[in-house]
Amino acid sequence: MLRDTFPMLLDGKRAPEHPRIWESSRFALDIASSALKGAGGIAIPTYELFAAMIELGLSHQLSHIVTVTDLRMERILRRSGWPLERIGEPHTIGATRALAGYLEVSEKMLQAVRQNGGIAGPVLWAPVLRRVA
Repeated sequence: MLRDTFPMLLDGKRAPEHPRIWESSRFALDIASSALKGAGGIAIPTYELFAAMIELGLSHQLSHIVTVTDLRMERILRRSGWPLERIGEPHTIGATRALAGYLEVSEKMLQAVRQNGGIAGPVLWAPVLRRVA
């Protein structure tokens, strides 16, 4: 999707193509504003979603998830402890300031998200590392 739909967000760079990098086209939650919050005022279900993404990535031995998002979500990711590494500068697409970036998939990022979200253990399951050919 990044390569074909949002190439302007690559700032002339090649779209990531590697078996250990998956692309997330969208991630979203519809939660009440009254939902319990973790560190940084971020809703606990948001932390659970991020932890689940990292857990799934670890179970497939991913190094990164690449995604297109907006500046607001970039701030939420940073406050959650899972900062986006920008590929290029933000661009206006419609009414949105969008950008593309990498999210590191690692035990370090998982622990940061769990700690900030007050999550004691696995959200999905205990990840089992698989060998990637």
